[in-house]
Amino acid sequence: MLFAILCKDKKDGLPIRLANREAHLTYIRETWVSKIASAGPLFGPDGQSMAGSLLIMELEDRAEAERYLAGDPYGKAGLFESVEVWPYKKVFP
Repeated sequence: MLFAILCKDKKDGLPIRLANREAHLTYIRETWVSKIASAGPLFGPDGQSMAGSLLIMELEDRAEAERYLAGDPYGKAGLFESVEVWPYKKVFP
């Protein structure tokens, strides 16, 4: 099943994001990349400032999404103000 994971950064979280970026990318590459349908950063209204992350992942269930989040270096470092996990259905394209 697909899940959309929406992670919104804390205000002024850029230093946390930058300090943990390589560990976050390594975590995804080594453990989760095969489950990612799409993933990337979200930007603020200016189109340049980092605001969060959006992942669409093919996972067994919500518990697997929680396992991903529990190990994510961004989350462990306290980057996120909020995290939402939603079941998702791709319609287009």
